[in-house]
Amino acid sequence: MLLYLKAILFGIVEGITEWLPISSTGHMILLNEFVKLDVSKDFYSMFQVVIQLGAILAVVVIYWNQIWPFKKNRNPMVTGFFKYVDRDIFDLWLKIIFACIPAAIVGVLFDDVFEALFYNPLCVAIALIVFGVGFIIIENRNAKQRPKINSLRAINGKTAFLIGMFQLIAAIFPGTSRSGATILGGLMLGVSRTVAAEFTFFLAIPVMFGASLLKLVKFGLAFTMQQALVLIIGMVVAFVASILIIKFLMNYIKKHNFKVFGWYRIVLGALVLIYFFGPKLIALF
Repeated sequence: MLLYLKAILFGIVEGITEWLPISSTGHMILLNEFVKLDVSKDFYSMFQVVIQLGAILAVVVIYWNQIWPFKKNRNPMVTGFFKYVDRDIFDLWLKIIFACIPAAIVGVLFDDVFEALFYNPLCVAIALIVFGVGFIIIENRNAKQRPKINSLRAINGKTAFLIGMFQLIAAIFPGTSRSGATILGGLMLGVSRTVAAEFTFFLAIPVMFGASLLKLVKFGLAFTMQQALVLIIGMVVAFVASILIIKFLMNYIKKHNFKVFGWYRIVLGALVLIYFFGPKLIALF
């Protein structure tokens, strides 16, 4: 029973931190320090990625009408392929796929390498602080400017690809936060907060499905009943938490900027450094 309660807690943290630009990885590392999930190392490595499927299903449910392209066009002047496929949504998916190419290539080829090199408290803390500072700097700059891109339709291929390059940074360095990196990239490129957040949500769909599939294949499908229940509980809770947090975030950024998340990242990064390296520094003196 205790294991399942822990799975609920991990699902809540995943659902909240996946969409706020504050690094789900950083929070998962800290959570696992204080609330150990009593499973094998291989299962935990898979678990912390695959429960993201619950989070991504929340995006699919909330934005279904904006991402489902197969809709019959009632305009009699439209014929052929786009008679049954919404052109704007089709174009959006082309941009999403284009933006995901860099992270997909690197993820498939070097996932294990980067996890071994950078999945540690020091790298996570540095990424938290650096991108936290980045949010504050960019929001201060943008306070004097109006966004150039105010709709998903206005995002062109070049902008989508550049946002995808920021997503690549998140794929390499845990603690960067995938949503944090892509939102920050969007803001730097003149995308409005709302559009940057929505495009980030949509980018997550193929990325998370792909990453989860990769982890499942590597782990294999030989789950015990207990492992299957832990995974399902984590995914369901992450789904519910994500529904709530996505709605909160979209309402929040209509009136506020992202600086509060930047400061939060800096504080969290400092706490990670103090917790993991403070005693060692004290011992030196």
